[in-house]
Amino acid sequence: MDRIEKREFVAELSAVFAETSMVVVTRNAGLTVDDVTKLRRNIRAAGASFKVAKNRLALLALEGTRFEGIAPLLKGPTALAWSKDPVAVAKAAVDFAKTNDKFVLVGGALGTQLLDAAGVKALSELPSLDALRAKILGLIQAPATKVAGVLAAPAGQLARVFAAYADSEKSEAA
Repeated sequence: MDRIEKREFVAELSAVFAETSMVVVTRNAGLTVDDVTKLRRNIRAAGASFKVAKNRLALLALEGTRFEGIAPLLKGPTALAWSKDPVAVAKAAVDFAKTNDKFVLVGGALGTQLLDAAGVKALSELPSLDALRAKILGLIQAPATKVAGVLAAPAGQLARVFAAYADSEKSEAA
């Protein structure tokens, strides 16, 4: 990389840090090209991004961002994964780490909150943002459905009483 490419890379990574909500730092020594391809595919499917970055350039990109706390984690062969949905990137990284022992979670940051590897694993066990939205929507809709059922029940019972009364008059008339 020449100087211009390095500046562009640092600027690009700084922009990523400004937009994202979660960054996971991983150590990937010994991964094959096939493994890295699978990892990138899994992370992309989760709506996240993954990039191997020189630590020195990543440290420059971290300056002035809310993720400055992960700077001590950037030692050795590291890679960064990030996403706007914190649970998605954590799940994708943890799931891949379970299947490949050469891929190690070092830690990460959720905004200004620094996480160790156990914190990233705990975050991965939470339901995703979409699942939480669905649960909240279900909780909001459930009372309305119950109220509608309760309000409709007396009318239905009244209709059945009238129908039974009409049937009983028909049978008496016959």
